Amino acid sequence: MSEKNREGKRTARERMLEQRAVEEATSRRRKKLIVGGAVLAVIVAAVATGVVVQNQRSKPETPTAAPAGTIGDKNLVVPVGASNAPSVLTVYEDPRCPACGIFEREFSATIDQLEDAGKIYTNAHVVSFIDRSLQGKGSKNGANALGCAQDAGHFRDFHDVLYRNQPDETNDAFGNKAVLLNLAKQVNGLDTPEFRACVNDNKYGGWVSAVQQDFDRSSYKSTPTVLLNGKPIYPKNGDEDITPANLVKWVDAANQGKPLGTAGSNGQTPAPTAAASEANNPSPAAG
Repeated sequence: MSEKNREGKRTARERMLEQRAVEEATSRRRKKLIVGGAVLAVIVAAVATGVVVQNQRSKPETPTAAPAGTIGDKNLVVPVGASNAPSVLTVYEDPRCPACGIFEREFSATIDQLEDAGKIYTNAHVVSFIDRSLQGKGSKNGANALGCAQDAGHFRDFHDVLYRNQPDETNDAFGNKAVLLNLAKQVNGLDTPEFRACVNDNKYGGWVSAVQQDFDRSSYKSTPTVLLNGKPIYPKNGDEDITPANLVKWVDAANQGKPLGTAGSNGQTPAPTAAASEANNPSPAAG
């Protein structure tokens, strides 16, 4: 078999895993550089470093504004689907994350169907750490635009549009707000003066930072991170690889004998009941 044919037979899951391995290796190298730099800074300028650390600690962790309908501690989570669905799918993604893009292009249709059927209640954590490693503003601006779309009741549709049109990881196209506003035109009813002002004014910049701080404190270090009822299922659930068919099977097994939820239009729901919120599926703190 030629190399070209062999490449053509690689599955989307294999590409996700390879991309995630690259991201994790990059993260480890970055952490080593950060640690080395921090040690040198302490030796050269201990007093100045102490001021920087204190300033970091004093930053507010509660955003002054959060998108409408967000849930959880400090309203950091975007809910999609029926709040009374029997299962909760928790997803951590970065708008610039290529592995997230591969995951979404393979699984978004299945997840949307599960939400619309009242089988799952998705809790989305929109993180933005890739800007730190590759520079730029695409992760943060994309996350803020998703918060603006949540205000307008179009989070899911705009989320799907962003991942279908995701640029290469090193291309900071989402750092250009005009690109995000142009993509919003693909979502019926989203391109409004209110949405454009929200994006251009970076209305939820503090919220975006707080979501990332929450991710930094969690035990999860890469994206996509996907959990079903608190149990990690990406890239595997036990011995089984994640596939669209397996995801449906796992959800149906978890929901057996339980009543389905009632989803709102287009995957959007009003504020959830307390029983179905992430109070029952909190972000784990780093040990």
